[in-house]
Amino acid sequence: MYKEENLIYIMTMLECTEKIWIYSGKYKTPDEFIWADEQQPFNGVISLFIAIGEESKKINPNLKKAISTQIDWVSVAGIRDKISHDYRGTDGDVLWNVIHKDLVRLKNALVEMVHLINPSKEMLNIFLASPYYRHLDYLR
Repeated sequence: MYKEENLIYIMTMLECTEKIWIYSGKYKTPDEFIWADEQQPFNGVISLFIAIGEESKKINPNLKKAISTQIDWVSVAGIRDKISHDYRGTDGDVLWNVIHKDLVRLKNALVEMVHLINPSKEMLNIFLASPYYRHLDYLR
């Protein structure tokens, strides 16, 4: 069993994935997404990817290894570094592909991690009662 302290990182990453889909969901093309509304949705998604990358670095390495065949954790952390240090170099097409092809794999791996941690119902309910994690009710 893995420590519940990992749960906050995983829950934050899960909430970020849900918000990324919310912020990008109404757009049909990368260009439409990138340039919409003075780039507000694009910038919001960039911030969420930075949070995902940062939180991924905090998860216990043994927990990551438990599902390592599904996710390249170096790349998850690396997207944070790439975006943070080279904002102008953020390729919208690459980001679009990550959103539409890779993010679901990350979500599935994170949900599997929650199951491996096997938090108490009380702990899980505390998280899910927070408005910050309001898009994660599927974990109940």
